[in-house]
Amino acid sequence: MALVLYQHPLASFCHKVLIALYENGTPFENRFVDLADEQSSADLLRFWPVGKIPILRDETRDSTVPETSIIIEYLDRHYPGPVPLVPEETNAGLQVRLWDRFFDLYVQVPMQKIVIDRIRPEDSADPHGVNEARAMLSLAYDMVEKQIDGKAWITGDAFTMADCAAAPALFYARTLVPFTEKRPGLEAYYRRLLERPSFARVLKEALPYFKFYPYKEDLPDEFRPQE
Repeated sequence: MALVLYQHPLASFCHKVLIALYENGTPFENRFVDLADEQSSADLLRFWPVGKIPILRDETRDSTVPETSIIIEYLDRHYPGPVPLVPEETNAGLQVRLWDRFFDLYVQVPMQKIVIDRIRPEDSADPHGVNEARAMLSLAYDMVEKQIDGKAWITGDAFTMADCAAAPALFYARTLVPFTEKRPGLEAYYRRLLERPSFARVLKEALPYFKFYPYKEDLPDEFRPQE
C-alpha cells in the first residue's frame, strides 16, 4: 500500500492524523509502533531519527512525512478527498492553521505535561509546572468558548484540520481540567466532535488501550476500562 502510518492508538497526536485519514476514506497501512520494542523502534528511527510519532511514509514517492499538521496538509495536496481540510483561500487557510497550532500548543502540550508528570518518579515531580499547565488549559478553554460562539466548527461551518487537532486534545484535556458549566459552547463543540464518525472510529479503536492511560479513572463512562 502506498501510504503507511506509523502510530500508536493511545497517542493523541496520532488520533489527529487518523481523523484526517478517516474523514476522506484514504487507504493506508496502519503500522503499530511500540517504542519499548527494539525492532519496532528501529523501524521508525530509520525513517525519522527524532523518534516521534506519527510519521507517514508515502512509498510511491519514497517520502517520509513527519509532524501532524504537515502530514494532514500533505494528504490534502497529494491524496485529496471529499472533505478538504485546509482551505485554499489565504485568510481561511491561515485561520485553520492558527487554530490547529492553538490546539497543539495550548491544549495538547499542557495536557501531556500533566499526564507525564503523573508517571514520573516522585522525586522528579514538577508540581509547579503542572499547576502552570492546568492554568493554561483553563485559559485555552476560555478562548475556545469565545471562538466557537455561533459556529459549528472551530473556524466556521466546515470541518477542517483545526477540528482534527481539537478532538483528541479536548478528549484527554477534559479528564484533567473539566470544562465546567460556565463554558456551554465548548461542551457543545466537544459533543459534536465525539459524534463525528471519523473521531468515533478513532476512539473505538483506542478502547483496548485506554487501560494504559494514567488518568483512566477520569475518562467518560463509555470509554472507561472495565476492571
